[in-house]
Amino acid sequence: MLKMSQVNYIRDLSNSGYRIAEISKKLKLDRKTVRKYLSQEDFSPTPPVRHPAPSKLDPYKPKILEWLVEDQHVWQKQQHTAKRIFDRLREEEGFDGSYSIVQRYVKSVRHAQQACATQELVWEPGSAQVDFGEADFNVNGLCRRMKYLTVSFPYSNDGFTQVFGGETAECVCQGLRNIFEYIGGVPPLLIFDNATGVGKRVGSHVHETELFRRFRAHYGCRVKFCNPYAGYEKGNVERKVGYVRANLFVPVPRVKDFHVYNRELLKRRDVKAQETHYKKGVRIAALFEEDRAALRPLPRKAFAVCRYEWLKADGYGKICLDGKHYYSTRPENSHQKVLVGIYADKVDVLRDDGTVLVSHERRFGPERTDSNDYRTTLCTLMKNPGSWENSGIRRQAPALLRDYLDQQDRRSRKKQLRTLAELTSHYGLETALTAMERSIHGEHLSSCDAAILAERIAGFGLDTKPTAGPSLAVYDQAFLRGGDPHDAEDEGHAG
Repeated sequence: MLKMSQVNYIRDLSNSGYRIAEISKKLKLDRKTVRKYLSQEDFSPTPPVRHPAPSKLDPYKPKILEWLVEDQHVWQKQQHTAKRIFDRLREEEGFDGSYSIVQRYVKSVRHAQQACATQELVWEPGSAQVDFGEADFNVNGLCRRMKYLTVSFPYSNDGFTQVFGGETAECVCQGLRNIFEYIGGVPPLLIFDNATGVGKRVGSHVHETELFRRFRAHYGCRVKFCNPYAGYEKGNVERKVGYVRANLFVPVPRVKDFHVYNRELLKRRDVKAQETHYKKGVRIAALFEEDRAALRPLPRKAFAVCRYEWLKADGYGKICLDGKHYYSTRPENSHQKVLVGIYADKVDVLRDDGTVLVSHERRFGPERTDSNDYRTTLCTLMKNPGSWENSGIRRQAPALLRDYLDQQDRRSRKKQLRTLAELTSHYGLETALTAMERSIHGEHLSSCDAAILAERIAGFGLDTKPTAGPSLAVYDQAFLRGGDPHDAEDEGHAG
């Protein structure tokens, strides 16, 4: 193909009277080439079209695409590398080409798959995206990796965050309820990631948990689940998750009470809301007012975020949740089904009448945990006082009370354990243990003294000074100073 300068020279020569043969001889070009450019009428630019040269990899490209599509359904760290594809082609398909052409092709395919990540979507006011992130927290001196739920509003770029131990439906519903109540309304549409704990995708259908079905029926919001591996569908909240970690959780926060901390997190959003939107040039807080105007009203009653299940206790009367977290009920429940109320932050073991027998802090994480409340073992311990020395409640007892009960015979120990059980049912285990310890005098423990002390601890505390009684000065004036001293002497002689 000739350059346009050459084409113009040919046509200039022709316009000057040169014949085709002369032009051909002068420019050393074939006559057909000269004739072609002289007869061409349209020299408009045309888009360049690539016509890739045949490659030894062409017969194997469908197989490579098949493997890469399968990769979209497995963990990222177990997807094919270009080297692994090259090895499989040689071992399974008999490919004898070079690694470089495989590498270039794999790179081009993956680039095309990720191109949709730059797609810009338009969001209406009120729509919200929901996703989880994770970060480390210093909880009472221990480092714990926790999950945090982030709700982002793409229209205004505003967002809200709540921290929980896990990524369960209870945590999602509790976090959403906290945020809804803080902003004063319910987003009409919630966009969820496929991995969020409110549903499980089976093929193209998402099966929502029963708790979440009830939650969204209560609040009247629509729900949309992202397509698998389509992060661009909720890119706003994914960026917000990273922003929250970098700006709110660095350095590692020290937390004692997550209920208090979560309330503070909602208020800390106000600082970010004063910034200007990166694209619209308007304060985020002002844009969020448009989001707020599109919210549905809150229902008159808040949703009770609790899931009830009948769980079978093991031989020790413990129930298991999430496959690895054990919670004590009472030994009498051994191998029996127990009704349990499961919350985002606690687990309630219920009696047959629905009242709470014992409440445990809910545990999360990959390691086994055992949560015990030894108050529920007192009845069994009274029937078998010989097991006192190996009981968990002995470890919680103050040293003085522990040594005292260690020295008692079976009959006396049973009597004292009965006292401990009665005081615990009225005042709690800690108060009962303290009262019994303070009632030990020498080798004797008075049950009556322990009961009086427990009442005082529960009502006023041991360190509270007695309340001053009414003043008797007026009676002293009336009866001691105003009377006749001889009368007092006569009464004394009469006595």
